[in-house]
Amino acid sequence: MSGLLRPDEGEPVIVVNGDGKSPVVLVCEHAGKVIPRSLGSLGLSDEELSRHIAWDIGAEAVSRLVAKALDAPLLVQRYSRLVYDCNRPPESPDAMPVMSETTRIPGNDNLTPENRLARISEIYRPFHDRVARLLDHRAARGISSLFVTIHSFTPVYKGARRLLDLGVLHDRDTRLADKLLAAFGRLKDVVVKRNEPYGPEDGVCHTLNLHAQPRGLAYAMLEIRNDLIAQDAGQKLWAERLAEVLGALSLPQPRRAAS
Repeated sequence: MSGLLRPDEGEPVIVVNGDGKSPVVLVCEHAGKVIPRSLGSLGLSDEELSRHIAWDIGAEAVSRLVAKALDAPLLVQRYSRLVYDCNRPPESPDAMPVMSETTRIPGNDNLTPENRLARISEIYRPFHDRVARLLDHRAARGISSLFVTIHSFTPVYKGARRLLDLGVLHDRDTRLADKLLAAFGRLKDVVVKRNEPYGPEDGVCHTLNLHAQPRGLAYAMLEIRNDLIAQDAGQKLWAERLAEVLGALSLPQPRRAAS
């Protein structure tokens, strides 16, 4: 089986401020839009690869600003979610999508088992292994963690307008999400909703359930409308909002996962 990534293309994960002292651990699974050279352009134009189908617009910039403000560690995934969506398990059809929104991804048509395994082995596994190692190192040093993933979403999806600015997503554990919803709900100029524009039934809580839930860590996934953070000014504004709210949180006691 030939490799997916060439030696000079780099690891799928960038660790920013890995020794950060904040209780908040930030993860950005859809930060990058890089396509491995071995895959060409996946049959897409440069314009298509700049759209939201390929990455979460503005999410990495906001995440980096929040990490700096809080002295928090951040893990950033470099490769486009069209190659592998690291917020999906290998069994999910959306992990290597043939369709994204209304756009067909020619480079994902008829992937062989070997093709799929290369993407799992060289992008998905290294990324999540690195997230797990960071949490292990913090646990070994007695540092408790609040686990927060940062995403962005399109204002209009398949013709339907989404009437919110911020979504706070969670699965079974609502401890952190409840606090975030209460805090952002007090901001008069922010429309915040629970488990929108997606929810756990859409399969979007994979990273949360893989890393935070088994450790008993409080967690939440934040979805910011991408037109609000497409430019520097909006990125700075939303990073300040997130840093202020996250920085004021009290740390709940870790919870044992239900068997």
